[in-house]
Amino acid sequence: MAFLVNDCHLLHNNLGIWAVFVDRAGEWKLGGLDHMTPENGDASTSLPSAKAVHPEMDKYDAPESPNSGEKWAGDVWRLGCLIWEVFNGPLPRASSLRSLGKIPKALVPHYCELVGANARARPNPARFLQNCRAPGGFLSNSFVDSNLFLEEIQIKDPAEKQQFFQDLSENLDSFPEDFCKHKVLPQLLTAFEFGNAGAVVLTPLFKVGKFLSAEEYQQKIIPVIVKMFSSTDRAMRIRLLQQMEQFVQYLNDAAVNSQIFPHVVHGFTDTNPAIREQTVKSMLLLAPKLNESNLNQELMRHFARLQARDEQGPIRCNTTVCLGKIAPYLNAGTRQRVLISAFSRATKDPFPASRAAGVLGFAATHNYYSVTESAARVLPTLCTLTVDPDKNVRDQSFKAIKSFLTKLETVSEDPTKLAEIEKDVMSSAQPAGAAASWAGWAVTGVSSLTSKLIRTGPGAEGGSPAENTPVGGGTASPCAGSPVIDGVPGAGLSKAELAKKKREERRKELEAKRAERKAVKGPLKLGARKLD
Repeated sequence: MAFLVNDCHLLHNNLGIWAVFVDRAGEWKLGGLDHMTPENGDASTSLPSAKAVHPEMDKYDAPESPNSGEKWAGDVWRLGCLIWEVFNGPLPRASSLRSLGKIPKALVPHYCELVGANARARPNPARFLQNCRAPGGFLSNSFVDSNLFLEEIQIKDPAEKQQFFQDLSENLDSFPEDFCKHKVLPQLLTAFEFGNAGAVVLTPLFKVGKFLSAEEYQQKIIPVIVKMFSSTDRAMRIRLLQQMEQFVQYLNDAAVNSQIFPHVVHGFTDTNPAIREQTVKSMLLLAPKLNESNLNQELMRHFARLQARDEQGPIRCNTTVCLGKIAPYLNAGTRQRVLISAFSRATKDPFPASRAAGVLGFAATHNYYSVTESAARVLPTLCTLTVDPDKNVRDQSFKAIKSFLTKLETVSEDPTKLAEIEKDVMSSAQPAGAAASWAGWAVTGVSSLTSKLIRTGPGAEGGSPAENTPVGGGTASPCAGSPVIDGVPGAGLSKAELAKKKREERRKELEAKRAERKAVKGPLKLGARKLD
């Protein structure tokens, strides 16, 4: 209306609910232009008035005689009628405008100006908008602000866009779903595609993604995500890894293996510890979708290097945990070649949590070892840890040893149970979803580089009670839904040693946070290896 009156010098003459059309984003569009006239009132160019066509529209006419007020007086009066009907339903008669009904308090004074008896005092539509947009006004809110910004987003400078997208994430929860899907989402996709918005669009993008069907998500968001993984922007890389849980179920295996995994693996060699650790954690989600070569060869090669040579203890620890968790997806040959060696290496790690993770890895994957391997390779390794300097590692070792001994005793007492106990040793890799109950055994403390693991462990697939439950109901195996590790084991240390250990942890956390902040500052080369 403000545009018609002030820029086009036209009068609408037909404003009301019937002239408002709502698009799929929930935005209002003004139509019903059948009775529009020039502001100078030249009758030769005008069509019949609205009430001449629809006599029942008399009640929407302003009470004064034509041309007795400002040129916009009649349209502004009808705007007041429209506002009344939006909040109260159909207008029964003109006198009903005096009853406010459900019109919001913040809008009341401005509404009263629109339907005031003095036609000359009725505000220009532009003035009405300005009044409502004043601080604390009815139209002064994040929804209207976001709408107006999106209308002009193409002419905003990059800093303004960055700030807008950051604020948008917090506001989306209060916005209508259709507005998010059909107004915000296209702008987010455009901002990434053509506006160099970068990582800042990710959080609002995934929030809006929750409103989409699987088909819409696949069509609109997945192509953008696949493209994002090829970016050299570290901030974008780490946010993608952190939020992978929100979109991984929509990724098809072919895209993961050919377009995503080749870029993600560069994170294993990145100089930033936070990116390395997030990359390890992401394998929990990607492993079910990886093909034979990527999972059993490429990934195992990176895991072996991280576990043996990474300078960060928590990363070595989390690599061990992750390996135990993805074991069901490995083929039998890889399990035979990798698991015992990897967990044995972890038990010799100087970082106590890594040693505990090695013990838990053995316990969690117990069903993949033959009775002979359990006796000749696993138990001797675990026995050396019964004199470990860290009490938590010793406790976990005793429980795991009891669990493996129970298995051996079971076969010794009844050799016919051997086949049942070894049924998983040469089993093929499990399909995606088969190890879903392992989901609780995950790594936390990624950005802060602490050594904490989630407390509850997964239930193992198959196996007899004798296999799954350690003697005495202990907690050696994550298979028993046990506590895993809570922080860096510190039992048995003096107060001075504990204080020193805490100071060291705090120093590492601060270093990691500094490294993460440095990573977020902008596109940098990803570690020693460049992207293709």
